[in-house]
Amino acid sequence: MKAQEHRFKVSDRHQVYSLLGPHDRHLEIIQENFDVKVVTRGDELVISGPPAEVELVSLLVQKLLDQTRRGSQLSEPELRYAIRLVREGTAGELDELGDEHVLVTARGKRIQARTVGQKDYIRAMQNHSLVFGIGPAGTGKTYLAVALAVAAFRARTVSRIILTRPAVEAGEKLGFLPGDIQEKVNPYLRPLYDALFDILGSDTFDKYMQRGLVEVAPLAYMRGRTLDDAFIILDEAQNTTPEQMKMFLTRMGIGSRTVVTGDITQIDLPKGSYSGLEQVRVVLKDVDGIAFVYLSDRDVVRHPLVQRVVLAYERFGLMQGNGGSRDNP
Repeated sequence: MKAQEHRFKVSDRHQVYSLLGPHDRHLEIIQENFDVKVVTRGDELVISGPPAEVELVSLLVQKLLDQTRRGSQLSEPELRYAIRLVREGTAGELDELGDEHVLVTARGKRIQARTVGQKDYIRAMQNHSLVFGIGPAGTGKTYLAVALAVAAFRARTVSRIILTRPAVEAGEKLGFLPGDIQEKVNPYLRPLYDALFDILGSDTFDKYMQRGLVEVAPLAYMRGRTLDDAFIILDEAQNTTPEQMKMFLTRMGIGSRTVVTGDITQIDLPKGSYSGLEQVRVVLKDVDGIAFVYLSDRDVVRHPLVQRVVLAYERFGLMQGNGGSRDNP
């Protein structure tokens, strides 16, 4: 079959760097996934190979260029996601990305939807007072929720941010850790601190914590409180009991918004215990004003190996007869 060639003229430096990647790594990934050769000649990108493959890669490059024009900085996970969509014949979904801009972090990093699932998740958080974000590790559930909380605080639609997690080992094992109760539970809350620190920067993070504008606490601290005018995030909700989930959800006060995140494939409760997150999907599935968003391995935006790990465990669960069907009710 006669080889075909397609040329793109790319003169903008930002677009060139974003498209090629560090040390041309993105070109290597494209060539690993398609039977084409991609080279740069001056301000041109030249794609050559079998016509069908050249057509797919040309479509891919066009979609990626469109994204960079909208201000996106292409990363390896985003490239692999785009390749997957092109291979599946659903490249049009890429046109929906880039508009869900949430905020810019203290380091100038632009936070936005990087997958269609993340876009749906962001829109749900923007339009509903109570949102459940359910999916595997690496899909951005917690980080995006924290970003939306900071954006709402900056817009003054809420007056404080409250982040909480169940400390699954809050009994005997925590007793062996040094320090007071706050120091004992801090290791469980570390991922929430990390997300806040990354988004706000060290100075703003410290200032907000000292003023009580941001509170990070174990779930047990929520009992008996009414949380008005706050953006509340319950993370790792798969490790709540049904009683804890009900207690938390009834803390919502006037003017508050709540996001509950979790991964029902990683339940750490004692054997025989029922997860509050699994129960709530049944109890609240038909209640108006509540959104359930299910993310999947397609939405993993960490290291490419994370997606493979997620898929491997899903396959293992299916073989064991206890997985696969738990991600969606």
